[in-house]
Amino acid sequence: MAIRFSTTFLLRKLHQLTGIVPLGLFYFVHVYTNSEALNGPKVFNDHVQDIHNMAYLLFIEVFGIFLPLLFHSIYGVIISGEAKFNVMSYGYGRNWFYLLQRITGGYLFLFLLFHILNFRFGLIPGLNMTPVAGHADQAYSIVSGEFQSAAILSVYILGVLATAWHLAYGFFLFAVDWGIVIGQKAQRVTLAGSLMLALLLGVVGVNAVFAFRRPCGLLPQALCEAPRVNPPGGSGATKF
Repeated sequence: MAIRFSTTFLLRKLHQLTGIVPLGLFYFVHVYTNSEALNGPKVFNDHVQDIHNMAYLLFIEVFGIFLPLLFHSIYGVIISGEAKFNVMSYGYGRNWFYLLQRITGGYLFLFLLFHILNFRFGLIPGLNMTPVAGHADQAYSIVSGEFQSAAILSVYILGVLATAWHLAYGFFLFAVDWGIVIGQKAQRVTLAGSLMLALLLGVVGVNAVFAFRRPCGLLPQALCEAPRVNPPGGSGATKF
């Protein structure tokens, strides 16, 4: 007997899958790239240039990032519109987590639109009009200049924290809904791991944001690599 799946079922599964595979992977790469700013402008700019030099970059951006993000965001808004919140009647942790997942999803819909228009295309009036794309040699100064504004900095910190939660808890929901973890004990362990991941991604992401305002971000500067400087005289020796 053939197994029939409803369109809603398939769309929800695709929504979960796009949030985990292309977008989750992209976020980890994005956090790593931003963390390169801990070691200064040159290191970050060089890393951005390496990304620009990738083969099939446009193909990866369109089919690996923009289209999955567009589907995940729009269908996420539809799902949120159908959600029924019951935290006032049943104030269990999972009910609050469900509500927080919807709230962060709504914020991320607006934040990512702003982020892409701002840094990818430079199309936000009144802000920096030079996109990072195509200007790798200015990447650090572009981002750093934007983050001098307390308002923009706050928007991005909230964006990092919202993404950290949404992705980490999304891993838990994916594991449960796809039948990867079934028993209550396995689900408790997976949930605890997801909460720890959310905390880790939030801390690392926020520190990377502050790395565009001071060397090494919020960490002691001794923990980050100091820029190498060639001494006068052209001897080629290197000191730190």
